[in-house]
Amino acid sequence: MKAYNTDKAPAAVGPYVQAIGTENLVFTSGQLSINPENGELVTEIKAAARQSLENVKAILEEAGTSMDKVIKCTVFLADINDFAAVNEVYKEYFSDHKPARSAIQVGALPLGGVIEIEAIATL
Repeated sequence: MKAYNTDKAPAAVGPYVQAIGTENLVFTSGQLSINPENGELVTEIKAAARQSLENVKAILEEAGTSMDKVIKCTVFLADINDFAAVNEVYKEYFSDHKPARSAIQVGALPLGGVIEIEAIATL
């Protein structure tokens, strides 16, 4: 296994890596909507979804893969009523290629986040 970390995504907020890979797969840790340039948490839902996806994208690229090789995403929402707004942004990243996905409302996210996204991609 190999761990992946990049400065183009926020540092882990706990004892974990941004992603870990096997011979064929990369598993990202959940990505909050933290802007890696200034460390600020983005909380407007569309901007937050975009930031979380940009963080996932940067980590996948560091691992040598890309968004078009994502096979599964999990989207954690603080409010399931944000589902439609998130989909508007999500389809910008997954238009032709659509991976499997789960979207779940959770009780709370770290740092008071509104969204967290994780992905599994092939290498």
